[in-house]
Amino acid sequence: MVLQEPAGVPSPSAAAGGLGDAAAEVQLSRLRWAVLLLFSSYSLCNAFQWIQYGSINNIFVRFYDVSAFAIDWLSMSYMLIYIPLLFPVAWLLDKRGLRLIALAGSALNAMGAWVKLGSLKPHLFPVTVLGQVICGLAQVFILGMPSRIASVWFGSHEVSTACSIAVFGNQLGIAAGFLVPPVLVPNVEDEEKLAYHISIMFFMIAGVASALFILVIIVFKEKPPNPPSRAQASIQSRPTSEYSYVQSILRLLRNINFLLLMVTYGLNVGCFYALSTLLNRMVIHHYPGEEVNAGRIGLTIILSGMVGALISGIWLDKTKTYKQTTLVVYIMSLVGMIIYTFTLSLGHLWVVFVTAGLLGFFMTGYLPLGFEFAAELTYPESEGTSSGLLNVSAQIFGIAFTIGQGQIMDRFGTRAGNLLLCSVLFLGTVMTAFIKADLRRQQANLENEQTVSKPPSVPAVPLLLAQNNTQPLSSF
Repeated sequence: MVLQEPAGVPSPSAAAGGLGDAAAEVQLSRLRWAVLLLFSSYSLCNAFQWIQYGSINNIFVRFYDVSAFAIDWLSMSYMLIYIPLLFPVAWLLDKRGLRLIALAGSALNAMGAWVKLGSLKPHLFPVTVLGQVICGLAQVFILGMPSRIASVWFGSHEVSTACSIAVFGNQLGIAAGFLVPPVLVPNVEDEEKLAYHISIMFFMIAGVASALFILVIIVFKEKPPNPPSRAQASIQSRPTSEYSYVQSILRLLRNINFLLLMVTYGLNVGCFYALSTLLNRMVIHHYPGEEVNAGRIGLTIILSGMVGALISGIWLDKTKTYKQTTLVVYIMSLVGMIIYTFTLSLGHLWVVFVTAGLLGFFMTGYLPLGFEFAAELTYPESEGTSSGLLNVSAQIFGIAFTIGQGQIMDRFGTRAGNLLLCSVLFLGTVMTAFIKADLRRQQANLENEQTVSKPPSVPAVPLLLAQNNTQPLSSF
């Protein structure tokens, strides 16, 4: 409902710097769901290409005649590329907006997929590395988008759910990357047959990536016609001259609560990256010949995490208990990792499925929580910048944990490698407890709602004249 004010009477919103005018124009766009679905789809495609080598690590080791560590680096290349390119891409996101970043991400994703089709001979491993590097470049244009899309397109009561759904695409892509490659690329001895099966997988993903790029060109818009929330209206009404990208980063790095979150997010997601990259090696070590089930275990981790992310997103939209929810999920991630560590070697695959599902529900479900908590702690700074810093932390820790856990597994076994991740999650849990719940975005929405809900203050004299039908003040 828009409050109509008497003509010629200054509104309180005008006195408040135009906040009421911006709030009066708040409106949700029906296109928001199409934009969200499209982003989730090409994010899915990119995430699939991240893990498609690691999920059948042993097969690609034999096909290209390289070490398992070299195949691990195909996954870690995503992490390595992201770190130096975060700030240029985040700057582009702030200056040029969502559409350019979406076009660049989807285009690079399709390009990398087509390059990989030139690597279907054992001696062409460098070509597949090139294709993976291009896909890694695409990821830089994707990972920082969920919270930004949620804020720009969605209302204050659905923003956390929207962010969770945006992260879903990436998680579903990892799930597909665990499930599909072991099915499409069986562990056959004949080199020509193996190359044929690999080509089917590469052709499928290249076709899907190209179709999604075309859809992004047609469907993806910069922003809705009207801001979806009062907090977003306040940001859009701010003159661009007031915003400095460098100053924004410096303010973020002086925000103690955000710095704590950045480290704890990196520890948790870094553990997830290491676990995903090395899962095939872990399962094959204890259950030889179970490549397909190794992929299904990875699928279980991701799907249960998607359920956890959706539940936590809905819960946050209802309760706004960011700190409490994040801490509980972190504690349960630690508990799940401990249980998984000590049940992996029991010899029963069904037990591994159950414990992996429990671990994934909380560890993977934590991803959108971190984005949304960061957006709250850092408002009105750009969500793309805060998300990018979280992701840089995750990539750095992901590389360190993947290399460290891999080396420990080779020397001391899988349990010792998983205990490393348990100790890291314990440290992250303790640090999370020290983050203060400074929910700035919720406070801004609340203040703007209170400003708009105040009745207009009508001057007493003009109102009295109108009631008595007297002459205007100029006649006195």
